[in-house]
Amino acid sequence: MSSAALNQPAGPEPVPSPIAPASLTRNQIRGFWASWGGWTLDGMDSVIYALVLVPAMTALLPHSGIAPTKVNIGYYGSLSFTLFLIGWGLAFLWGPVGDKFGRVRTLMLTIVWYSVFTFLSAFVANWWQLAILRLLAGIGIGGEWAMGGTFVAEEWPESRRRMGAGFMHTGYYVGFFLASLANYAIGSHYGWRAMFIVGGLPALLLAWLRHGVTEPNTWKRKESVIRSWAIWRPFAVLFAKQWRRRTILNALFMLASICGLWAGTVYVPTAITTLAQAGGRAAPAAAKIASYGMMMISFATILGCLIMPWLAERLSRRGALTFFFTLMLIFIAVTFGKVFYMGPSALPLFFVCLFFLGLGGANFAVYTLWLPEQYPTECRASAFAFATSFARFGGAGISFLVATGVRHYGSLGIPVALTSIAFGLGLLLIPFGAETRGQRLPG
Repeated sequence: MSSAALNQPAGPEPVPSPIAPASLTRNQIRGFWASWGGWTLDGMDSVIYALVLVPAMTALLPHSGIAPTKVNIGYYGSLSFTLFLIGWGLAFLWGPVGDKFGRVRTLMLTIVWYSVFTFLSAFVANWWQLAILRLLAGIGIGGEWAMGGTFVAEEWPESRRRMGAGFMHTGYYVGFFLASLANYAIGSHYGWRAMFIVGGLPALLLAWLRHGVTEPNTWKRKESVIRSWAIWRPFAVLFAKQWRRRTILNALFMLASICGLWAGTVYVPTAITTLAQAGGRAAPAAAKIASYGMMMISFATILGCLIMPWLAERLSRRGALTFFFTLMLIFIAVTFGKVFYMGPSALPLFFVCLFFLGLGGANFAVYTLWLPEQYPTECRASAFAFATSFARFGGAGISFLVATGVRHYGSLGIPVALTSIAFGLGLLLIPFGAETRGQRLPG
């Protein structure tokens, strides 16, 4: 593709109406399940640390010369999340690799990467070793979403692409559910190290599933052009004058979303554990209650992912994101700023709030649909990876501020509640985003 063509406005092609539903080929079906499976394992891996934070920090901090007090557990746990986010931020480097060498090849590499470092986390001797391995795992986890989302967008027929985006993103939260089940059945009996072993093993099955899946035809048609590019060129395109605004806005939208996941939702198990133990429950019982809480969030977010395509068509892409951001704004503030401080007796109400917090968490599914629609094939994976990964550096800074707030207040409630402000700022920016409803995926 010529430089002039690349610099045209990024609007997708109009979709002729009506479009008859198309049947799916073997490659589309198997490729979808491979992408969905990878994203499921991502979700499982990501939430395992949240579920085992308290017992892992309790065991590792003394070996690092740090007293395992509640404040220190919250503080050093937050620092570990910060390093994980830095690793995920570095995952934007997978984008040019996926554009140049293919979505499927890069997808496999990202899954092997994060699985190895998750498995190794089971054998750490101190807090710093775990933090470094979480950073390295984050690099792989961040790349999987960009590659899987790009593959489904390009490979599925236009009449099913929106549905495919919603279905694919359910995988991440099915991973939450599986991690919660594993914590209930394994973690509560065999400890936190067993959870990291479980998080690293399923990639062996996924490697088998991915065998035989070919690259999308959309990418193959441009392969000769893309292969001639320097590896860094897609990033240069993303920040060309015609593309710069949407690239920056997409990263800012993602930054707001990260506040909800990494500065909000991941603290749910710790919050529930704290409330349950304050009510006199022993650690194993508190761990099981925390698992129930994550199952609740998983169920609600899966529901949100399934209704996302309908919302995106009825309300527009920007309208769907507005709906989910509003839920996050309200329920992060209420759940952690009010209900958390009502004590152990508020656990039932806390669980009610978790449903709406989980529903709002489906805002990430909007990106799986929306981001590929805004960029052409030559830089689509790079755009997806940049928006979903680079903003994690800002998320790492926010996570560090939350950790500092936890130490200052001696509690995670207020610091986490304050992250809701990011969604208020995000709502102000949404009207400036590129609307792509009713348009085809760019070639």
